[in-house]
Amino acid sequence: MITAIVMIKADVHRIPEVAEAIAEIDGVSEVYSVTGGVDLIAMVRVRRHEDLAEVIPGRVNKVPGVLSSDTHISFQTYSKHDLESAFAIGW
Repeated sequence: MITAIVMIKADVHRIPEVAEAIAEIDGVSEVYSVTGGVDLIAMVRVRRHEDLAEVIPGRVNKVPGVLSSDTHISFQTYSKHDLESAFAIGW
């Protein structure tokens, strides 16, 4: 599974609608409304690297109200939750 973190600047008058539209896109697992230099952060999870092109520039960036985005692709995941579930197997 390939994970991309997409930081999105959106029309400030449409942030809830933009977030909801992005959350409906296949491959987008979560959308967070955040403070700071961006308005939304979307987590995109796909099976193949090539699928990122379809999801992010092909769909996310075309949502009305998206002004720009900056994508970061994950190399490796470190998660306390994943470790806890791995150690819980068989308990």
